[in-house]
Amino acid sequence: MTQDLTHTPVLAAEVLDALSPRPDRVFVDGTLGGGGHTRLLLAAGATVYGIDQDPYALERLRAEGLAHLHLLHGNFRDMKSLLSNVGVSEVDGVLLDVGVSSFQLDDTARGFSYHTDAPLDMRMSQEGESASDVVNTLPEADLASLIYEFGEDRHSRRIARAIVSARDKAPIETTVQLADLVKRAYPGYSRGIHPARRTFQALRIYVNDELGALRDGLAGARDLLKPGGRLAVISFHSLEDRIVKRFFRGENGLMPLTKRPIEPSQDEQDRNPRSRSAKLRVAVKGEAA
Repeated sequence: MTQDLTHTPVLAAEVLDALSPRPDRVFVDGTLGGGGHTRLLLAAGATVYGIDQDPYALERLRAEGLAHLHLLHGNFRDMKSLLSNVGVSEVDGVLLDVGVSSFQLDDTARGFSYHTDAPLDMRMSQEGESASDVVNTLPEADLASLIYEFGEDRHSRRIARAIVSARDKAPIETTVQLADLVKRAYPGYSRGIHPARRTFQALRIYVNDELGALRDGLAGARDLLKPGGRLAVISFHSLEDRIVKRFFRGENGLMPLTKRPIEPSQDEQDRNPRSRSAKLRVAVKGEAA
């Protein structure tokens, strides 16, 4: 699938202001994705170690041959070991733009979107258990807990019951199959935000262990930062933001730079609707950390 590589990264100006890249500085982009933020850091003369578990993301950036960009295949939760393997023990800044990337959403074959029909996959790394495996094998009570915890959907039990009833007749193998049965199970739905949104979010988080990866990644970033180094994290829903907020306010040797998260301007939200839920938090590592 041919994709546009000219997308604008979320909160671009704010990220640059937070990290202050320059030629003598080294950064980690732990969630490389389409490389939008990384290109901005490189344009300022910085060196960037870009990490992604999605092999397609690395292929796209490798083909561009960008100078001072070092590509590392893996999950950002393992950034300390990934950097250690290439001889790097400390950096000036780390950026995490967590969640699913625009490229993954727009690639219909990946199964992240409920808008188009595709295999029900959702694996960022293309390895391990898929979303289809989960909905077809997990016990009903566990499915309900998953959808409630990671999707924050109060109708989780009703949805789980509908999934189990449907899979007893035939396996649930595509995105549209799942989206349609969630819609039918949802009470009082007529129009507006598709009721499958929260279920798809929950499955994606579960399949990729996104919240566990975020906790590990925050700790790894803190350890990699030089004193005075900065950690910038962009999150897109309350579960992620809550983890970041608590980590920054914990006994981690990090000092938040703002009391409240930085959010996109109205102009950015108008230009890029996907940015609407983005929240940027930035912290600096103290001298004694």
